Amino acid sequence: MIKNFLVISKLEKEVSPDFKNLASTNSPEAYRYFNSGNIAFSKKDFPTAVKLLEQAIDIDTNFIYAILIIPFAYGNQGLYEDAKKWCIRAYGKKDQMTMQQKVWVNRIYANYFETPSEDIKYLRQLLEFDDQMPWVYFNIGNDYNSLKQYDKAIIEFEKSLEIYEKWGSKPMWVWNYRSLGYAYHQLHQYKTETELYKKAEQDFPDDPDLIFMQVILSLSEGDTILANQYLNKYISFCKDRSDSEGSIVNDIGSLYSEAGILDKAEKYYRKALSLEPENLLRMHNLSYFLIDRDRNINEGMELIDKALRLSPDNYRYLHCKGWGLFKQGKYQEALDILQKSWDLRMKIAIYDHEAYLHLEAAKKAVAGQKNN
Repeated sequence: MIKNFLVISKLEKEVSPDFKNLASTNSPEAYRYFNSGNIAFSKKDFPTAVKLLEQAIDIDTNFIYAILIIPFAYGNQGLYEDAKKWCIRAYGKKDQMTMQQKVWVNRIYANYFETPSEDIKYLRQLLEFDDQMPWVYFNIGNDYNSLKQYDKAIIEFEKSLEIYEKWGSKPMWVWNYRSLGYAYHQLHQYKTETELYKKAEQDFPDDPDLIFMQVILSLSEGDTILANQYLNKYISFCKDRSDSEGSIVNDIGSLYSEAGILDKAEKYYRKALSLEPENLLRMHNLSYFLIDRDRNINEGMELIDKALRLSPDNYRYLHCKGWGLFKQGKYQEALDILQKSWDLRMKIAIYDHEAYLHLEAAKKAVAGQKNN
């Protein structure tokens, strides 16, 4: 026991300060896998993180924090069904948990089964145990971003970065900068966003997630020369990781869309579909763009109907069609499909605020028609 304690004490020095106070095992081998899993997690290598954390749990089946991190490793890959299974597994161990761990599992449940508002409530409770956990402020900021409350998000993200600065360390990952930059961007605080990315470049040079945001910022400011420099870097990275040409072109469409340059966005979304004409995701992306941006709602509806014939129970495609029906003034039809989409979404995915707002708009429109 003394030997294990000494080995773990040494290993703790290698653990990110974000997680140093969270590990709870008497097995040095489990701790090693836990630490390696967290390193992979911070590098956004989520499949590797899952494997390593599962190995830690195989050694110590009661390694609670390893169990609690796995849902997020799955969720960050969009594998929500797996994330929910692990969330339920964690719930099965609540009787073995400390009070802090129980709050942890409650916030995981809120993240995958409830709303960002519920998640924020539990994250605030975690801060009552320790108000110097930067990842907690980061997650609160992400929840506010999801709710489109960007002014509140900025406060939380900045608190997170202040703690890292006090520790004399860089953030766990580039998303601390990217998420804050996104909030600045939504409020058109471009100068502050620019300064933030300069700092981010020092901590995470040539990170594609950062470059993605720098393209959007440069385009939004009308600096096409700088935008093209960043865009070429981003395309080079995508090619290095063997992304398809259709995927790369689709990303370029998203960049122009985020920057509000809609003619070019449409051009690239159309090109992406032409490169991969049977790809349902490409159909959906162009369709949603045409509908949501009021570019060509009728064409968008034709495209999404084609996608739905091939995948009739896809909640994303149903949401797109429901939103198109709403735009066409067919409120009851829109409500029926948006509700179906929402029910499927919450069963196999997670809360989406834009989808929620669209559903509420349809409910309000139908109620208005009945009142008239």
